[in-house]
Amino acid sequence: MTIEIPELHPRVTWSIQAADAQTGEVLASYQPDTQCETASIGKIFLLIETARRLDEGSLVAEQRIEIPDELRVADSGLLYRMHDQRITVHDAALLVGAVSDNLATNALIHLCGLDSVRAVAPALGYARTSLHDYIRNERTPDLPWTPSYGTAAELSDVIGRLGRREIISAAVSEQVLDWLAADVDTSMVADAFLLDPLAHVEPEYQQMVLRHKTGSTDFARIDVGVVSGPQSGVAYAVAANWKGEPDDLRAPVLRAMHAIGEQIREHVTGLPA
Repeated sequence: MTIEIPELHPRVTWSIQAADAQTGEVLASYQPDTQCETASIGKIFLLIETARRLDEGSLVAEQRIEIPDELRVADSGLLYRMHDQRITVHDAALLVGAVSDNLATNALIHLCGLDSVRAVAPALGYARTSLHDYIRNERTPDLPWTPSYGTAAELSDVIGRLGRREIISAAVSEQVLDWLAADVDTSMVADAFLLDPLAHVEPEYQQMVLRHKTGSTDFARIDVGVVSGPQSGVAYAVAANWKGEPDDLRAPVLRAMHAIGEQIREHVTGLPA
């Protein structure tokens, strides 16, 4: 079974790819090499670098993080609202995986070094996808153009490799997947999987297992994940940008994402909608 791309809004820049999670066979694609701003998706590479350092011992899971005042940000996440922000490296990464925590992201980038985090994607073979900068309260012209960018072809590949435990090592891949298992945002492609947003670490609805990362801005929605079911598994990346458009196009974007998710769910479960 292939996965058909639904009708897409013509004023949205799309990059879409879905592939068999084990073989990499492409099941659906639409402009897969188009580079999009990807909001929080690049945090996957931060989690890879954090997991690598934990595995080699240059970071310790229970080490308490320090947050420089100049890197304090709000918006996405929970840490900026917590009274006690003296959390561990492991728990900061968990917050990034679960709620895309911006403050925890900046703390971990500072700990690992921005240049080191930027180097992760190229070292894995990706030329048009990366985490590019800290999260900022305001992105002025003197700062990098976006915190995160990528293509669906490269993003579906990296999440597929994580699912096969091929990124750095099995242990590193497993740790990143464990953090991503806590992601509570199932509002995009994963909306169609009907999983419990707060509890899908174990096999859940129709025996599906999901590991994914989402990103949102006022002009973008991106969902990158690997989902498996009784019949098969799919590694997918769906990115949509409408920067500069006079209208907020999130409604048609989310409808299309849901339609793609419906087909992925049917593909991995073998069950009709």
